[in-house]
Amino acid sequence: MQKKVTPYKDSNASKKQQVTDMFDNISGSYDELNRVISLGIDVKWREKVVALVSEIQPQKVLDVATGTGDLAINLVKTGAEEIIGLDISNGMLEVGRKKISEKSLDSKITMVLGDGEHIDYPNDYFDAITVSFGVRNFENLNQGLSEILRVLKPGGIFTVLETSVPTKFPFKQGYHFYCNTILPLVGKIFSKDKVAYSYLSKSAAVFPYGEKFNNILRKIGFINVVDRPQTLGVATIYTSSK
Repeated sequence: MQKKVTPYKDSNASKKQQVTDMFDNISGSYDELNRVISLGIDVKWREKVVALVSEIQPQKVLDVATGTGDLAINLVKTGAEEIIGLDISNGMLEVGRKKISEKSLDSKITMVLGDGEHIDYPNDYFDAITVSFGVRNFENLNQGLSEILRVLKPGGIFTVLETSVPTKFPFKQGYHFYCNTILPLVGKIFSKDKVAYSYLSKSAAVFPYGEKFNNILRKIGFINVVDRPQTLGVATIYTSSK
């Protein structure tokens, strides 16, 4: 069973509420700090996600846990006529809405406040669904994945970009040092929420990546499950279908 990690260990609130509060707190600095922490490599990973989604020429796309909308904005390149960015943090959505307006993409992308574990859309609605660094924040992973499967059309594509852990020396050791020491330190210095980036590294460490996540997807009911490790294994792109 996946170990439960929450942002604020002294809080009695649910993980979902804690995650919401955390992202509301860091929304103003999230984009800039994320670029620094990831060394900008996450931009290339998202481009690969967009390329995979583009292959099916989707018309309706859902980006779950969209945050400030980076992936949703990139998904415009797929040619989809409707792109929904869904997130539980209104603070992150507000930052995203501003970015979308600045790019004159309001007619293409709609940012929606909502819960990825209870998606308010009908069955078989979306041609493609994406999640970028968000599935590990689900309070109930199986519930969130089941909802995604429900609203995905048969033959549609589900693509996940998520952190993973390198398995080979010395990359594994370097990854752990970076996540356990450097990332929390940078977060404490530059973010007003002192525990947020410690949570993000800890949640990444306990996430069931690789074949473990593949098996979870299959158990939920997804088919054609494939994982693609990125950048020495520090992240993985998963694709599956319905």
